[in-house]
Amino acid sequence: MPAILERLVSQLQGKGYSKSSAFAIATKSLQRAGDLKKGTQQATPKGARRGAMSPGARAKDRASKRSKHKSKDYGYSSKTNRATLKK
Repeated sequence: MPAILERLVSQLQGKGYSKSSAFAIATKSLQRAGDLKKGTQQATPKGARRGAMSPGARAKDRASKRSKHKSKDYGYSSKTNRATLKK
């Protein structure tokens, strides 16, 4: 199972979803995002790259894509799984 899928399933289970529901939601979401191949649980090259990233690196990457700042300009909070701009 790809690392990115494993991480998302564990996050969903932490929010109270059953294991089967978490797998279904995670699979569909990651296929839509292009991290998994359509109709499978196989990682695409993008999904393999993102799976190799730490949760902090993924959060910083998400934040930098939405702004004009670089990912190194962000700090990461593991408590909230969010990246915020450094002061």
